Amino acid sequence: MNIFTIFHLLGVLLLIFSLSLLPPLFVSWLYQDGIFIPFLTSFVLVIAVGFIFWLVSFNRRRTMSANDGFIIVAMFWIALSIIGALPFMLSKTPHMNLTNALFESVSGLTTTGATVLVGLDSLPQSILYYRQQLQWLGGMGIIVLAVAVLPMLGIGGVQLFKNEIAGPVKNTKLHPKIAETAKALWRIYAGLTLICALCYWLAGMDGFDAICHAFSTIAIGGFSTHDASIGYFNSSLIEIIACFFMLIAGMNFALHFGAFKSRTLRHYLQNAELRLYLFILAFVSILIVINLLQNKTFESFDRTLIQGIFHTISIGTTTGFTTTDFYNWSGFAAILLLFTSFIGGCAGSTGGGIKVVRFMLLIKQGTREINQLIHPDACFQIRIGKQIISPKIINTVWGFFALYVASYILMYLALAATGLDLITAFSAVGASINNLGPGLGEVGLNYANINDTAKWILSFGMLLGRLEIFTLLVILSPEFWHR
Repeated sequence: MNIFTIFHLLGVLLLIFSLSLLPPLFVSWLYQDGIFIPFLTSFVLVIAVGFIFWLVSFNRRRTMSANDGFIIVAMFWIALSIIGALPFMLSKTPHMNLTNALFESVSGLTTTGATVLVGLDSLPQSILYYRQQLQWLGGMGIIVLAVAVLPMLGIGGVQLFKNEIAGPVKNTKLHPKIAETAKALWRIYAGLTLICALCYWLAGMDGFDAICHAFSTIAIGGFSTHDASIGYFNSSLIEIIACFFMLIAGMNFALHFGAFKSRTLRHYLQNAELRLYLFILAFVSILIVINLLQNKTFESFDRTLIQGIFHTISIGTTTGFTTTDFYNWSGFAAILLLFTSFIGGCAGSTGGGIKVVRFMLLIKQGTREINQLIHPDACFQIRIGKQIISPKIINTVWGFFALYVASYILMYLALAATGLDLITAFSAVGASINNLGPGLGEVGLNYANINDTAKWILSFGMLLGRLEIFTLLVILSPEFWHR
C-alpha cells in the first residue's frame, strides 16, 4: 500500500469535489435564502482538507496497485459522505445533527433517496438544490469524473474505474483509454439530464423543479423538492416523461454510447440483458395493474394503468419516485414492487439492486445445474447472446450473491435488534442495500422517526450497495491487510 498515492488522489478528488459546492452557493445567493455562509464555510473546509492531503504527498513517489484502488474508492466515498453532510449541519434551516446529516448525505450520494427531512416545500432553495445535485454526482460516480483528469497527474485510473463502475463485467471500454471512457460516459449522462430537464419544463414544471428532478431522474435517485414527490405536480404527462427517462437511465450506458455513435438502435435490440430488463418491468407492470384493478385502488382505468406502470418502473429501477402511498396498496403489490427492486437496473447503469445481468446469470447457472443432473455426461455452457460466460465470472456472481444475502441477513437482524418491527426492518434493509429509498411500514414515507442506531446501520447498507458489496467488504477483510 502506497500511502502517498492514497493521500495524493484523495486530495485531488476532494479539491475537485469542492467545485460542486459552488452551484448551491450561487443558488443561495440568487434566492437570498440565508444558507450562503454554511455553503461558503463547507467550500473552504473541503479545499483546506484536500490541499493538506495533496501537500503531504507532494513530490513523493506515486504508484497505484489494485489494493490502493479499493482503499481510495472506499475512503473517498466515506470522506465524501462526511463532507457532504457539512451544509446540513451548519445551516439553521434545516439544522440537523451528525446522524441525520450523514444519513441524508449518504442517501444522496449513493442515489438511494431515503430521507429524514420533512417539510421539503418550505426548505431553502439552495438546500433543495444541493440534495438533488448530490444524487446527480453520485449517479455516475464522481470518481469516474475524476478519472478523466488523472492521466494529467501521471497516474492511471484503471483501478478506480473498475472499482466504481457497476456490474459483474467491468473490462468493457467504450474507448481504448480509460479517461476517454469516463468522458464519454459523462457526456451521455449530462446530455440525458439536459434533455430530461427540458421535457419536464415543457410539461409544466418551473425551471428550478425541472433541473432538480432531472438530476434525480437520470441519477435514479428519487429525491424531490416536494414532500409529495412527483405526485405534487398531479400531471400524467410528467409521470410519463419520468417513466421514459427512468427506463433509459436504468439501461447500460454503453448501449447509449453505441447507439449514439452508430446512429442505430441495433445495439439495444441485440442486447440480452436489456431484453430481460424490459420483460421484467413489463411483466411486473401487468401484475400490478391487474391487482390495482381488482382492489379498485383508483377510480379510472387510465389512472390505474399510469400509476401501475409508473411505480413499477420507479421502484423496479430503484429510483424511488412516488405519486401516491404505494406502501398502503395491497400486500401483494407492495411486496412485489419491493422484490422487483432487488433485481434493479442493468449493469453499467445508474440503477441499484443486484443488476439484471447477474440475475440472468444466476438463472442460467441454476438451469445448467438442473440439466447437468438430467444429463451427467453432457457439456453445457452458459451464454449471454453469442458470448460464452467464463466459469470465473459465474463464480464471481455467486460470490457476490452470497455476500449480498449474508449482508442483508446481518443488517436485518441488527435493525430488528434496535426495536424496528419486522416489515419495517426487512424493507429498510432492502431499500438501502438496493439504493431504492422508500420502504414499507415506518419507512414508507420517510426515515425521520426511526432510531439513530438504525440510521447508522442503513447508512452502511447504502454505501455497501453503492460500492457493490466487494469494494467495501474487501477492505474489512483481515486478509486484505496481511498481503
